[in-house]
Amino acid sequence: MHELSIVTSVVESVTESLANYPGARVLQVRLRVGALSAVIEDSLQFCYGIAIEGTPLAASKLVVNTVPVTVHCQACGRDGALPSLQHFHCPHCDAPATDVRTGRELEIESIEIEDAPEVVAP
Repeated sequence: MHELSIVTSVVESVTESLANYPGARVLQVRLRVGALSAVIEDSLQFCYGIAIEGTPLAASKLVVNTVPVTVHCQACGRDGALPSLQHFHCPHCDAPATDVRTGRELEIESIEIEDAPEVVAP
């Protein structure tokens, strides 16, 4: 289960980013996860719930956007999304596809924060 180490790294990165926003609260973290990244979303969600305990991300939500595998076909020159990870062929001409354009991503897409409440001087 490498998802725990992935999520731990995400939590560390987000926590470091919060240094620029003192007192802010994280509402949501969005990840872009490619279909070839060998990551299981349910495991990410489970590990996220563990990793955020006692951190500035506590009570935040993890949103995972899955990126499909797209390839560029050398034979027909077109790009297309693979219908299946078991069939690495161009979806247009069925030639073998080796030029993967998307699907390997594993990155933080965005972080939604709520600013710290302003303190009014008496």
